[in-house]
Amino acid sequence: MFKHNRIISLVLLLSIVLIASCHRKVIPNADIPGNGTLHTETGIASYYADKFIGHVTASGEIYVSSKNTAAHKQLSFGTIVKVTNLTNNKSVLVKVNDRGPFAAGRIIDLSKSAAASIDMITTGIVKVTIQYRK
Repeated sequence: MFKHNRIISLVLLLSIVLIASCHRKVIPNADIPGNGTLHTETGIASYYADKFIGHVTASGEIYVSSKNTAAHKQLSFGTIVKVTNLTNNKSVLVKVNDRGPFAAGRIIDLSKSAAASIDMITTGIVKVTIQYRK
């Protein structure tokens, strides 16, 4: 009886580990808040340098590198954007609270924590897809 219970426990444990390992970090489109039409852009993302910590953003908020925020040229402040790094398929949700980026060819500037979430700190810039509802 004792051996039978150990086998059942082992099978259960292995099943849990297997199920947990199948979990992906990609956020499905349904998780992008809002009721509007889903829009997608592809381009280059960069992230804020540490020298901007504590500066006032275009929305009036103070830039805090540990919050998942972003700058976009046109999206309304408060828009939630899903940013996906196309080299590793990692995604992060950010809130637009600033204007930019102002470097040619870039479509979004991320806070440092958002950039770290999608593993772009080392490269500094990366090709991304952004999705939002409008």
